[in-house]
Amino acid sequence: MAGTAGTPGTPRVLRAMNDRAALDLLLEHGPLSRTRIGKLTGLSKPTASQLLARLEAAGLVLATGTSEGRPGPNAQLYSVNPRAAHAAGLDVNPGRIRAAVADVTGRTVGEYELPTPGRRPAQSVVRQVTDALDGAVKAAGLARDDVHRVVVGTPGAFDPNTGRLRYASHLPGWHSPALLDELAAALPMPVEYENDVNLAAIAEQRLGAARGHGDFVLLWNQEGLGAALVLGGRLHRGWTGGAGEVGFLPVPGTPLVRQVTKANSGGYQELAGSQAVPRLARELGIEDLPAGPYDEVAAELVARAADHATGPYHQLLRTYATRLATGLASLVSVLDPELVVLSGTALTAGGEVLRALVQAELEELAAARPRLVVGDVREHPVLRGALESALATTRDEVFDTSR
Repeated sequence: MAGTAGTPGTPRVLRAMNDRAALDLLLEHGPLSRTRIGKLTGLSKPTASQLLARLEAAGLVLATGTSEGRPGPNAQLYSVNPRAAHAAGLDVNPGRIRAAVADVTGRTVGEYELPTPGRRPAQSVVRQVTDALDGAVKAAGLARDDVHRVVVGTPGAFDPNTGRLRYASHLPGWHSPALLDELAAALPMPVEYENDVNLAAIAEQRLGAARGHGDFVLLWNQEGLGAALVLGGRLHRGWTGGAGEVGFLPVPGTPLVRQVTKANSGGYQELAGSQAVPRLARELGIEDLPAGPYDEVAAELVARAADHATGPYHQLLRTYATRLATGLASLVSVLDPELVVLSGTALTAGGEVLRALVQAELEELAAARPRLVVGDVREHPVLRGALESALATTRDEVFDTSR
C-alpha cells in the first residue's frame, strides 16, 4: 500500500536515504558543517538542517565544535557519534584468540589476546571465545551487552549446509556439531563466522590495496596457504564455504596428496607454504636459520633474501617466487582477475622484490596477466577484516532511520 515505511519514493524512505548518505559522508570526511553536508548531498540548507537535527535527536551525530580559519562566522561542525554502536572481531588460530572492539566510526577502542595452547573440547572453546571477547570489551570500558555484533575469523570455513567447520583439522575443539548453537546461547549479540583469509581480503578491499577493485584474488601465506576470491565486488565462498582453500591444490613439483582434508595439506601447501621455506633454505646450504614457529622463521628468511642480489639467499627467493607462481597460474587462468594481492607475513616480508619476481614468473606460466601488489593492511589483517565486516552490518542496522 502506498505510503508505508518500506515503499520506495515515500518521504520516510527518501529521508532515510538522505540520512544514510550524510552519515556515510561524515564517516569518510570527518566533521562537516551543515553547509558542507548540503553541498555534498545536494540538499538545501533547510533540509540539511532538518536532517542534522533528526540525526542528533536519534543519537547518531554530535555537534563537535566549530570551523576556524575561514572568513565569516565560525560554522557548527557535526560528526558521527562514536558511541552510537560498537562491533567486535575475533581472529582465531590454534595458539591464540585475538579480539578487538571498535566504535561505529571504525576506531578500535579495546583489544585483548588470549593464549589457547593445547587441545580443547567444545565447552572450552565457548569459554575461551567469551573470555577473549570480554577482555577486549573490558579494555574498551564497555559491557558485553554494548556490543552490537561479532564476527569471528577462523582457518577453514563453517559449512553453511551442516554448520560444521571444514578444512581446518589443525584447529582442535572447533569441530563439534553443537558448537555454533553453544556460542549463540553464550553471547547476547548476533555472531557471524568467516574464513580468516576472506577477512584479510575484506580488509584490503575496504582499507588497502584492493580498494576500488571488483575482481581480485588475495593470496595468503602465513600459518597456512590460502586464497580469497572476490568476484563482482563480493566474496565467492563456494557451496561448502571452501572456495579459496588453495593449499589443497595439486600442483607440479610435489607428489599428489591423497585424502587432503585428513592430511590437512596438499600439493601447493607442500610446495610453497611457510613450512617449505626453511626446508628450501637448508637444501640451499643456508645454516643460520632463525628460531621460532615456522611461519615466523619463513618471514624472517624471506625478508633476509629480499636484501640479497646474489648467493643462496637470492636463489631462495627466486625458487620461492617460482613455486608461488606455479599455484597462482592455475588460479588466474580460471578466474582471470584484475588484481592479485599478496598478503600474510611469508609474502609481505619479501616486499617489492618478491612481488616483482612472482609477477615475472606468472607472466611466463599463465595466459592471464593480472597485476600483482603487496597488501597494505599489515597489522592484524584478519582481525581488521573481522571488524570491518561487523561494522558494515552494524551500520546498516543502526543507521537505518526508516523504521
